[in-house]
Amino acid sequence: MKLRLHWQIAIALLLAMTLSVLIRIFDLGDGAFAAGLTASSEFIGKLFMNALKMIIVPLIMSSIICGIMGLGSDKNFGRIGGKVLLYYSVTGLLAILTGLIIVNIIRPGDVDLDLARQIIGQAEQSQDFVGKFEGRGAGELVNIFLRMVPPNIVKAATDNGQLLGLITFSLLFGFFISHLPEKQKEFQTNLWESIQNVMMQVTDLVIRFAPIGVFGLVTPILLRTGFDAFRPLFWFFVTVVLGLGVHFLLTLGMLLKIFGKINPFLHYRAMAPVMVTAFSTASSSATLPVTMEKVQNDAGVSKGISSFTLPLGATVNMDGTALYECVVVIFIGQIYGVVQGFEIGFATQFTVVLLALLTSVGVAGIPSASLVAITVILGVVGLPLEAVGLVWVTDRVLDMARTSVNVFSDTCGAVIIGKTEGEPDIYADA
Repeated sequence: MKLRLHWQIAIALLLAMTLSVLIRIFDLGDGAFAAGLTASSEFIGKLFMNALKMIIVPLIMSSIICGIMGLGSDKNFGRIGGKVLLYYSVTGLLAILTGLIIVNIIRPGDVDLDLARQIIGQAEQSQDFVGKFEGRGAGELVNIFLRMVPPNIVKAATDNGQLLGLITFSLLFGFFISHLPEKQKEFQTNLWESIQNVMMQVTDLVIRFAPIGVFGLVTPILLRTGFDAFRPLFWFFVTVVLGLGVHFLLTLGMLLKIFGKINPFLHYRAMAPVMVTAFSTASSSATLPVTMEKVQNDAGVSKGISSFTLPLGATVNMDGTALYECVVVIFIGQIYGVVQGFEIGFATQFTVVLLALLTSVGVAGIPSASLVAITVILGVVGLPLEAVGLVWVTDRVLDMARTSVNVFSDTCGAVIIGKTEGEPDIYADA
């Protein structure tokens, strides 16, 4: 238990792979041992997923409410705060759309029918799964907006498919708390911050069992497919890396040039230490001291703006994470589409985009935020969770990559907002 969590998960994955290889070498696939291992692994995986589902509602609600309260009550929010929120929203949306376009072009989940059935297994019967999507078409887009305003918020909170309404309610609740009289606002702030702190501790407890849970999720897939499952996983990896690269090099570079009026290549060079630190630690918060030092000293952003934008960005601005969530959900949807013969339509993809944007903000400050967010999105769009364990094989490397994109986007935001506030371009002398 002294090992860091990602090494524990790596060991769990290695153990699952080793058991799969040994069972195939000794031709034990049809024996009692393999059957018992599959059954016990499925039980462990389901238990882990149930624990994640258990914490979703209070975690999402308290995180969003606290985030909105903090923004609304900050005396510096005003003009700069509006620019920060606009920047985070635009870059997050652009990142998600980039991932959406690339995953629809590469289509990593388009595998042959037999492999798709093996990946999915027997957990979802054909008619049960088709029933989740019956009647979904162009009219489903209207239903998305109807689900944003549920008639019964308590019922919506008990249904994974109605979490969009809970998110909308939490946004409104947090916003209007900041407009209460001071004494009432203080009470509500203390209440929801304490709930959030408790939920983060509960989440940390659940995530401590992630190595065991990941073993339970991955082992049945490997026992069914062998290492054939790594073929779509390779293309999934390529899709995420390509999407992150496009957002990092093109989208953020163009924003720096157009709105920041600075040379993007000079900013890339200046922020290189920040990128290396973010990649190695896979933590926006751990990188924050380096980020602030480089943005203030090398990019010339004032302490006032950088002290407001960068800490907020480290917990809220998650471009890479949002892109990753979108690609994971569409990837899993494509695999199920092969078996069931349907395509994930515009309405469903619109829902994925909207939820990836909201959840990347709402749960960004918690451990393994992407896993919780992906669980939320899968539940809303009606996709099961059986194949989600497969993406954990590459999650560590992709986590490092998307954290680098998250942090670099924070630095771009600080520079762009600084320029719009009339600060000088320190790169002009470079």
